[in-house]
Amino acid sequence: MTREIIQPESVHSTAGVGYSHVAKAGNTIYIAGQIALDAAGNLVGKGDIEAQTHQVYANLQAILEELGGSLNDIVKMTTYLTDRSQLGAFRRIRNRFFSAPFPPNTLLFVSGLAQPDYLVEIEAIAVLTIPRTDPVDV
Repeated sequence: MTREIIQPESVHSTAGVGYSHVAKAGNTIYIAGQIALDAAGNLVGKGDIEAQTHQVYANLQAILEELGGSLNDIVKMTTYLTDRSQLGAFRRIRNRFFSAPFPPNTLLFVSGLAQPDYLVEIEAIAVLTIPRTDPVDV
């Protein structure tokens, strides 16, 4: 199985910061922790957990769509929040992107992320559905 490192065009560049957004191995996609940066690298929603959460999920969605998938292909997420009191607001936005049954998720409350203004970070693993190319007997 080959491994490919991908820099999606739909999200901010990671050039010069020492990591890549995506690694692909077969049809499995590993997405590095997404933060609330838009495609130009600007923070969306300083101090606003709902705006930041929306941007993070929008980033995940954009990456997966660029690779031919969708949020429905996510099989595991890890979520980092910096403020326990914001859990309800976080879940409100999450529920705009997902519905039951939700993908597995580990939720961690942390004292801080890479920059003090980042309130949420989510990493994900997705398995893309590969369309059948071989003939099917009916």
